[in-house]
Amino acid sequence: MTDELDRLQDVLKAETPKPDATRKAENLRLAADNFDRLQGSTGDMRPNDRPATVSRLWNGVGRMINGAKTKGGLAATTALAAVAMVWVAQDQGMLSPKLPGTVVQTDATAPAKTTTESRADGSQSTDLVREESVIVAEPMMMEPATEIEESFSMADQAVSGPTGANNAPSIVARDRAMILPAPEPRTMPESDTEAFANAEQNPLKVTAEDPVATFSADVDTASWSIVRSSLMRGTLPPPDAIRVEEMINYFPYSYPAPDGTHPFQPTVTVTGTPWNEGTNLVHIGVQGELPAVAERPPLNLVFLIDTSGSMQDPTKLPLLKQSFRLMLSELRPEDAVSIVTYAGSAGQVLEPTPASERATILAALDRLEAGGSTAGQAGLQQAYATAEAMTEEGEVTRVILATDGDFNVGLSDPEALKDFIADKRDSGTYLSVLGFGRGNLDDATMQALAQNGNGQAAYIDTLSEARKVLVDQLTGALFPIANDVKLQVEFNPATVAEYRLIGYETRALAREDFNNDRVDAGDIGAGHTVTAIFEVTPVGSPAILSDPLRYQTALQTTDSDELGFLKLRYKAPGASESTLIETPIVPATVTPDTDVAFSTAIAGFGQLLRGSDFLGDWTYADAIALANSARGEDAFGYRAEAVTLMRLAETLSQ
Repeated sequence: MTDELDRLQDVLKAETPKPDATRKAENLRLAADNFDRLQGSTGDMRPNDRPATVSRLWNGVGRMINGAKTKGGLAATTALAAVAMVWVAQDQGMLSPKLPGTVVQTDATAPAKTTTESRADGSQSTDLVREESVIVAEPMMMEPATEIEESFSMADQAVSGPTGANNAPSIVARDRAMILPAPEPRTMPESDTEAFANAEQNPLKVTAEDPVATFSADVDTASWSIVRSSLMRGTLPPPDAIRVEEMINYFPYSYPAPDGTHPFQPTVTVTGTPWNEGTNLVHIGVQGELPAVAERPPLNLVFLIDTSGSMQDPTKLPLLKQSFRLMLSELRPEDAVSIVTYAGSAGQVLEPTPASERATILAALDRLEAGGSTAGQAGLQQAYATAEAMTEEGEVTRVILATDGDFNVGLSDPEALKDFIADKRDSGTYLSVLGFGRGNLDDATMQALAQNGNGQAAYIDTLSEARKVLVDQLTGALFPIANDVKLQVEFNPATVAEYRLIGYETRALAREDFNNDRVDAGDIGAGHTVTAIFEVTPVGSPAILSDPLRYQTALQTTDSDELGFLKLRYKAPGASESTLIETPIVPATVTPDTDVAFSTAIAGFGQLLRGSDFLGDWTYADAIALANSARGEDAFGYRAEAVTLMRLAETLSQ
């Protein structure tokens, strides 16, 4: 088997022209004449015009060759040196600069021509020149397979050729044509500019002073995915990224299905608190109905895709394309899809197209590339205009915004975006937000858009998460069964001394907002579950943290032993007036089932990550043990994954 050095020698022998005695004699004569004539030059001393770059390169080449221990290594270093010297020759004027893909080749067999140049002192200079032929070729795509080819590949990465012209005189004779492909642009890593929407943790409240808690329903899941992304990268998530209610509501639960006229049914369970023996947990579970897929109306989707420069990362635009591919398989022929992009300015890259034309939609997705700034306002305006044009009576229309949240052109303030979306939601077009990638995730903007667009906010960090959101839970994500869902709990001061709501800090509402149908709140989709957990301290418990007031008015005594009263309001999709659901909270403490126990474990886990002061000596090990005992059926493995993440957090916290 011939090794690399032998092959290199064969190539050089094959392309070396045979000696020509006549031409050799002519060249020697011209050289002798020039030598004799130049001996009489009397001008100033000629400066050393050999650039420092060339000197350093020759020294480096010498060290490379002297250090080679094998024939293969010698061949590789020789090839690398040849590539580098070609560039230096161009840079110093010894080669004429050409565009990438251009080959300068001298015909060694062509007859030589002599040129005569008059000098300022009256003498003449005669030079021997061979004609060059220029060949324009397409750039060559090569995959390194040997040490020689790998050396060329390394040289392409290490050396970038010049682009400017050089006016220095040159005589060129090249025996071998060579193409240097232009270096590909490299993307510089972005600085970390992540920002998360959150508020101070809910405080402990004295029931006698403030007995009512009012908040909006929340079915977003972004916080859990951000927690997972951080832990899988080997870091604890930022405390502001922890929204405990989103962590709890990430998981599917099997609460009792509604059996009446309402589209969902609340279920209240009272259990002991695993991290505090002197308190109880009031667990509220809401299960939305899941209509048959065949009964759902036609769906109009506008994919509003961020194609700005910040979306170049593999976990952003490339993952986005893969995610939407999965979603297309769930659409029906009567559904329609349009694609709008924004990067510097907005534009429609796919007109409304039936979902059955899958190839057309996929081709439009595949053509998307990242580049430019992030003109979010223009994109939203274009997407809503497209959605309005697609909508017909009895159809559901939704804009799905896919972005890393980096809105930096146009309307970028979360409050201004909130007002803009609020003006649009009454048209019947819903807005969902999907976050991709880390590093400049603007969570505050995403939350403002989703909460005010009657839609859901989710963060997609893996293809598995894309399947969960856009395939397994597609019906719930796209088809609402109730709008402006609000919850209000009034606790009985005769039985409950103190209470606190775990999570929902960004969903808090004023007490009077509960009955105000003009106040926006969260939405529940088909099959969605919503979970809320209160920790309550019974009257007389040693766990009470607040001292009684000296001048407090005596509490009104009642015969009721209720812990409190739950009220829930919602609007049917498209309705302007809300419907009320009421149910008492009784003190019967029961052993929690797997759904209640697992959601409690996640609530504890979230509080540990955020640094809650109410957990006492409860640890990650306790959360892991509780979650392991409540895995239940776990058909999709979500609960098993949660335990793995808890173990990672336990290790990282140490």
